[in-house]
Amino acid sequence: MFKQILAAILLFAGLAVFVSLGVWQLQRLEWKEAIIAEIESQIGGNPVALPATPDPGADRYLPVEISGNFGAGEIHVLVSHRDYGAGFRVIASFTTDDGRAIMVDRGFIPTARKEDRHNLSGATVQGNLHWPDERDQFTPEDDEAGNWWYARDVDKMAGALGTEPLLVIARNETDPAILPMPVTTEAIRNKHFEYAMTWFLFAVTWVVMTGFALWRIRRRNHEQAIQP
Repeated sequence: MFKQILAAILLFAGLAVFVSLGVWQLQRLEWKEAIIAEIESQIGGNPVALPATPDPGADRYLPVEISGNFGAGEIHVLVSHRDYGAGFRVIASFTTDDGRAIMVDRGFIPTARKEDRHNLSGATVQGNLHWPDERDQFTPEDDEAGNWWYARDVDKMAGALGTEPLLVIARNETDPAILPMPVTTEAIRNKHFEYAMTWFLFAVTWVVMTGFALWRIRRRNHEQAIQP
């Protein structure tokens, strides 16, 4: 009888833990979807003038419009495009009409077009301010001499190009050979639904396993009771 009671306690305790974790992940899913919706609304908003002193926290994804000229300096950041394969993001220096030197992420070029020259004439760029967080302990060191970069490190790129540590991700085309890669929310991790389903699956598995153990205990006790 003691083993049956213990198995039943473990069954309901484990079920309560796994179900509560699954419900918690569903709550996290609702929270994350609200954040993503807010970011998407901000990304797609009407562009404004470039702030005098942008804040990386408050102004992340801020839509802006700038006019000026591209400089000859470019940084190529290695990326992979789902439709075109390996290539580079082109990060270019840009001098605004009021004399500010900033950076513009012009978009994607295939690896084979790395050495192409790009349009440097006057341009009006619509895009979003961004401070990407792409570097971790596994990111290779940039080959600055060969112009092979492995992350968009705003401060480091600004030092190399001699600009403010300010990056605008272009929405519009700035050169026919460069495919714009505007800011999206695709890179924001949102796997809370999968996590919730995993916990609920654990709950079902736990019920089946402990239920089977409880059945075996009862069967053994019954067999022992009917033995002469």
